[in-house]
Amino acid sequence: MTELTYPDIEAAAERIAGRVRPVTVAPTDKDGLVFALEFMQHTGTFKARGAQNFIQAHLAEGTFPEAGVTIASGGNAGLACAWAARAAGVTATVFLPTTAPSVKVERLRSYGVRVELVGSEYAEAAAACQEFVDSSGALASHAYDHPLIAAGAGTLMTEILTQVPDLDTVVVSVGGGGLFAGVATAATHHGVRTVAVEPENCRALNAAVEAGEPVDVTVDSLAADSLGARRVTPLALEAARSDLVTSVLVSDEAIIGARQHLWDDHRLAVEHAAATALAGVRGQYGESASDGKTVSGYVPVEGEKVCVVLCGANTSLGDL
Repeated sequence: MTELTYPDIEAAAERIAGRVRPVTVAPTDKDGLVFALEFMQHTGTFKARGAQNFIQAHLAEGTFPEAGVTIASGGNAGLACAWAARAAGVTATVFLPTTAPSVKVERLRSYGVRVELVGSEYAEAAAACQEFVDSSGALASHAYDHPLIAAGAGTLMTEILTQVPDLDTVVVSVGGGGLFAGVATAATHHGVRTVAVEPENCRALNAAVEAGEPVDVTVDSLAADSLGARRVTPLALEAARSDLVTSVLVSDEAIIGARQHLWDDHRLAVEHAAATALAGVRGQYGESASDGKTVSGYVPVEGEKVCVVLCGANTSLGDL
């Protein structure tokens, strides 16, 4: 499947109703700018939505194996999968790279699931996860590359629009593309622009748009624990083909500045992946990529209503 439809997101919303926290949308002191506080979601990120949709869909279809569910993750998707599995009373095994932040590993273990630390990059953990699937028959979930996962993430956008029905633009950070694919699909359906923001050295979506197909990219950013996918999903690339989508790259320095601003001015403690979205709004806290690969940040016009999605808060507070 290389295309996500709005009915997929509507079906996901029905499955997860009452199982996730509705997003809070908060105004800021900037005219027209609001924050979607999705970091207040169960497990600390939007990924709870996709995990619930994935597990509930398989339970409803009777396709959940005795070996349970397994996933490879940089941390956040593993937390969401483990949480949703525990809520459903099924077993889970989570594979993470050894570089996953300790705060995520410790919290993951608190859910009582089996945790396997393998390799220094997500791709290595994913390979180990696939070997486990082949040997055990466990149900393979994915951090971002699955239509049920992306559709679950897209329910965030439908909730934002119930609170800001006249929204013009939504801004999201992009890693592998699960959140982006879901949000952009829902946004495009409603005629809302999506600004996709990536670290300049973790530009999987930007590179795919440039090449016309998913391609491998280097992964080198302080936000790589959440945004460090080597390549974007076909679902995300398809969603990015809309004329309502804009791709933006930002430096690590801009991400650090946006994250610090969120703490200093709003007392919002988020992870670097969440701050990446805010860093992409030019005239607020963003700047262009140092090599000029793409647009120098997104510049809202006067009167434009913009929602920045703050997607996760599984972070250490020691550097704020």
